[in-house]
Amino acid sequence: MDEQPGTGTTVIRDVRIFDGVSDRVRTGHVVTAGTKIRSVGDGDPPATGAAATVIDGRGMTLIPGLSDAHAHVLLAGAAQSELMLGGTGLAYLKGAAEAHAMLMRGFTTVRDMAGDTGDLKHMIDAGALPGPRIYPSQAGLSQTGGHGDFGMVYDVPTALGGTATRAETLGLMRVADGTAQVLAGVREQLKKGASQIKMMAGGGVASAYDHLDVLQYTPDELRAGVRAAADWGTYVAVHVYTGAGIRRAVDAGVQVIEHGHLAGEDDIALLADHGVWLCIQPFAESDHSYADPASAEKNRQVCEGVERVFGWTLKHEVRIAFGTDLMLDPGRSARQSEMLVRLAGLAGGPLAALRIATSGNAELFRKSGPRDPYQVPTSADVAAYGDGPHVARLGVIAEGAWADLLLVDGDPTRDLRPLADPGTNLKVIIKDGRIYKNTLA
Repeated sequence: MDEQPGTGTTVIRDVRIFDGVSDRVRTGHVVTAGTKIRSVGDGDPPATGAAATVIDGRGMTLIPGLSDAHAHVLLAGAAQSELMLGGTGLAYLKGAAEAHAMLMRGFTTVRDMAGDTGDLKHMIDAGALPGPRIYPSQAGLSQTGGHGDFGMVYDVPTALGGTATRAETLGLMRVADGTAQVLAGVREQLKKGASQIKMMAGGGVASAYDHLDVLQYTPDELRAGVRAAADWGTYVAVHVYTGAGIRRAVDAGVQVIEHGHLAGEDDIALLADHGVWLCIQPFAESDHSYADPASAEKNRQVCEGVERVFGWTLKHEVRIAFGTDLMLDPGRSARQSEMLVRLAGLAGGPLAALRIATSGNAELFRKSGPRDPYQVPTSADVAAYGDGPHVARLGVIAEGAWADLLLVDGDPTRDLRPLADPGTNLKVIIKDGRIYKNTLA
């Protein structure tokens, strides 16, 4: 692996450029300086100093780094038994290894939707560990008996004086009941650096006690979470599959729905009417495996709704984000790439899917407002590039944007399948101006 600090200049010449936004691909070059893109131009690049790294793209396609808007960095690379029985450090070491694997699959940014990733994010941002940029939610909030309550049925709930569950001690979940505990739980995650808040508003597949149709958190509890997040300039996203849960969440001011696979068409239209985002996963039943027959049946029901709900999002022009929600099965974590390819058949074709996984997801990430760790321009950015909307952006190839770039052997704007085999077809991976992979050297 060829790593170089993002402090010098890199010139990528003779490439076909998909900028993350436009419908056309241009032929030209990209120059990065430090952690940012200095210039994007047609034809041959200008002369550079001898110290510059020059990559001959050989007519391949250069795209922005990919993003996953519903990832679980600490959960994707570890089995449930390892988390329950291993030492606390095992979860974080597994998470660090999975972060590296995600980066090498071309995912340069992820929104982590339940996990104590703050320290890992800090180490990655400092350049000490390889991995994607992380938008952390920290612990997901759940009511007692809800999707995030992984305590034993015989345990006394924390709200009734019991001790924290294993998921809580690992910082994956926070069980909170009533508006006072919800307020404290949200503020606890913001204190730990959350850029957005995750709450459980309905039943889940992996959880043992709740059915998919169960509504979780009362309207007052949801509104308390939304209010606490808004006080910090950010938003609440909720886990929910059903239309009834979606309607309750939208009424409470929730801005992002995670999943929604069991919604009706009217529920999807409601999201469009209120400008609420849907982060939906192109699940196949084989993406997860459950020994419990009840969870296996819930998984089947969720996957049955995938094609139907995606169709309604296109019909009603709902803002959708791409996420994978892979967890607790290390052997399947590489399906992150396969799920992106699957998105093309559901979201309007390869170009539309690629746009969603780059600039589209990045637009959702910007909803974190002042809590956004990556898209608030610094004084140095403004001095170098001006105070424009292009400054310090993710998911695009443009002057002043972060230098997160992938060189693909193939044309993913026409066929995403090369991205299903990143080990072979991603010839160059650059994140934050640092070259993590270059097979063309």
